[in-house]
Amino acid sequence: MLIAYVWFKEVRMTLLQVRDFPQDLYEDIGRIAEFERRSIAQQTVVLLRDAVKPPLSDKERRKRIMAEARKRAASLPPVSIPPEVLIREDRDR
Repeated sequence: MLIAYVWFKEVRMTLLQVRDFPQDLYEDIGRIAEFERRSIAQQTVVLLRDAVKPPLSDKERRKRIMAEARKRAASLPPVSIPPEVLIREDRDR
């Protein structure tokens, strides 16, 4: 493994080069990247970030899931039909 520093427009960018990288693993990353609409380099960074993150406690994981659910709910349009009407329609079927 070789790590080199490249200077581009006064910003230090790190380059990671892995030798003898297994072809099947490279192809797997390529498939995931295509599905996620990322480049192989971007997908590799995402996978490495996920791999080196310290595991969350159950409490922290629940907090994160609830925060994501609240964020998604806030982005939905408001419901204009009262719940009583929806329940009545469902019972009448």
